[in-house]
Amino acid sequence: MNPFQFTRVTTPKAAISAVTKEKGTYFLAGGTNLIDLMKREVVIPERLVDINKLPLATIEKTVTGLRIGATAKNSAVADNELVKKYFPLLSQALNAGASAQLRNMATVGGNMMQRTRCAYFYDNSMPCNKRSPVQTGGAAGSTERFRADKGQANGPTGCGAIGGFNRMHAIFGASEKCIAVHPSDMCIALVALDATVNVSGPKGDRKIPFGEFHRLPGDKPQQDNTLQPGELIMSVDLPTNRFSDNSHYLKVRDRASYAFALVSVGVALDMKGNTIRDVRLAMGGVAHKPWRLTKAEDFLRGKPATEANFKQAAALAMQGAKGYGENDFKLTLAPNSIIDALKTATKTA
Repeated sequence: MNPFQFTRVTTPKAAISAVTKEKGTYFLAGGTNLIDLMKREVVIPERLVDINKLPLATIEKTVTGLRIGATAKNSAVADNELVKKYFPLLSQALNAGASAQLRNMATVGGNMMQRTRCAYFYDNSMPCNKRSPVQTGGAAGSTERFRADKGQANGPTGCGAIGGFNRMHAIFGASEKCIAVHPSDMCIALVALDATVNVSGPKGDRKIPFGEFHRLPGDKPQQDNTLQPGELIMSVDLPTNRFSDNSHYLKVRDRASYAFALVSVGVALDMKGNTIRDVRLAMGGVAHKPWRLTKAEDFLRGKPATEANFKQAAALAMQGAKGYGENDFKLTLAPNSIIDALKTATKTA
């Protein structure tokens, strides 16, 4: 790990100013992903700005729903009584992620900002279009500095996973530049629950619908999100819903302990008897961003909770899916997981 400067701030304004005035500066909260990247020299910061003293860890009820501060710990959110009562899908997704030790350190904002766990991205000797650019949108919207900033080899360009080891990789929304997947469980719940991200930056405050926060790779796979330089995540808002009685987060992985999803499904429904009045569906482990299943949602609204309808919804959800060899099994695993999650959430399993 290379040497870096360390700054601790106590106000959002000071944090934003610190990352804006000096390139290669990153916000540091739990550090559960950033420190890994630094150890691998995938990211080499000049300065870290510790934001743990900022008053951003509260979880509070609002007129429109619930507000969760950006530095709230994943474990605190998962165990919060308001979250468990009104947004159980979020609690389930958080408890499915990482290990208990990591959940005690990881923050909501950091969880949103974590980068892909693609092995080619983490290995500087392997080709990766996400890693090779000298400058990209940083861990909190700041300018990133990679190995090339230190005059070191940055690794070859290209996507090693295409034609390489791609068992964990995307089946939706990929491009010829990148087929990596977003690793978060929490974000699958947040996109399904129509969350809004509140950010603050040099140009003021703004709100970002959660579905627009993360990006597909396109021609710029190095850009994971839509944050502008210097912007800091302040909080996440969850709107009131009627999904608390019928929610389920299904995570299919290689082992029950700490492991990333091969495929995950977040389901939240508003039921009247056996009829689906409203529904939210999202998937993880399948795309560069949390993947919302809007076609399946549209199909299920107003229909009875039957296996036949679930199968048709799953078929609609899989439109456009594409495997890359070793991950072709996801083309079968994904729809079966959607059906299973819907059965569990509607209590028809």
